[in-house]
Amino acid sequence: MNAFPVVDPIPLPAPVWLVKALHIVTLALHFISVELLLGGLLVATWLSFRGANPLGHPVAALRLNAAAAIARRLPVLMTYVINLGVPPLLFAQVLYGRAFYTSSVLIGFYWISVVFLLMACYWLLYEFAAGTEAGKSVWWQGLVAWLIAGSIARIYSTNMTLMLRPEVWPQMYSASASGTHLPPPDPTLMARWLFMMTGGLWVAGLWMIWLAGRKVIDGPVRSYLAANGGRLALVMVAVQALVGFKVWQAQPAAVQTMMLTGRVADGLTAGREMQALIASMGGLYRYAGLLWLAGAGLVFGFAVWAAWGKPQSKAAGFVGLVLVLGTALSMTFFRDGLRDLTLLSKGFDVWQRTVVTNWSVVGLFLALLVGGLFGLGWLISVVMRARPVSEKVV
Repeated sequence: MNAFPVVDPIPLPAPVWLVKALHIVTLALHFISVELLLGGLLVATWLSFRGANPLGHPVAALRLNAAAAIARRLPVLMTYVINLGVPPLLFAQVLYGRAFYTSSVLIGFYWISVVFLLMACYWLLYEFAAGTEAGKSVWWQGLVAWLIAGSIARIYSTNMTLMLRPEVWPQMYSASASGTHLPPPDPTLMARWLFMMTGGLWVAGLWMIWLAGRKVIDGPVRSYLAANGGRLALVMVAVQALVGFKVWQAQPAAVQTMMLTGRVADGLTAGREMQALIASMGGLYRYAGLLWLAGAGLVFGFAVWAAWGKPQSKAAGFVGLVLVLGTALSMTFFRDGLRDLTLLSKGFDVWQRTVVTNWSVVGLFLALLVGGLFGLGWLISVVMRARPVSEKVV
């Protein structure tokens, strides 16, 4: 018996490929903001802690100023985390609602708690930023905020993994319908969560290189940010690659077969159209994985240069930005393949949906999307042209 609820009779108002493309792009942007927040917060917390000992030492002052340079941007970054998280969540509900709603209900208590955890984390970010700007070592506030943010990430990873496991849904609902029970252990969950957490640290390293190009920050602090950002990135991108290999190893054999060969795994039935789709999409997923590995290699090389070259230019920051965007897009596309093929192996075909395209609505949506992006770009340009103010705090 198919464990997934019946398909919603209301047809999709846009082609599946368009909804998926929008989902992947917006999700990649959300992932970047999340990794910046998680990694940047942990780095700022560590610098604040190290800056307190020995207090008054020149290196301690560098650390406190570097912590303040990162921390004062975290509350603004949180707005991007939240707002960039809404579109991919809505697109995921459209495409995977039958699985996503079920898993959300089964862990409803934890899923709803995200709202309150998010508010607490947001408040602590403001407190942490204010403390660092005052030249204080308030590392404990940053640590608590990071633990809360990491817990939110863990809840999301749990839900996104549970939606791929219809075989455990009856067991969980029989145990409790209150949404307070967590799912049975899954071999991919910890690896998936660690992949995002370790990724946040090398992304934060490239962010430090970006900040090193900001002339409002004192020269010695900029040099400190560039060197340590490069060292952090070169270590953590290698660590994330190892964790990524663990994520791949934990995938079901049927999913690995379809990803690598582009053929339907043994024991699964699929029509001619589905076989052709798997063959074509499997190739794209493989290329996305190879692009991510290539991007990780470029990040490693760039980080080595930054660690010893100590770049203090906007050009170096933009190179890091391009590398982050490229790796995030390729990783998100590869992740999308893992999800689709895992669901397919369990009887859920995301492409088999009734579509009645309303091109006038689609056109209006895309026009508003482009207009919003232009508006966002204009606002960022205004901020970039604003009169610089020194960010020295110690």
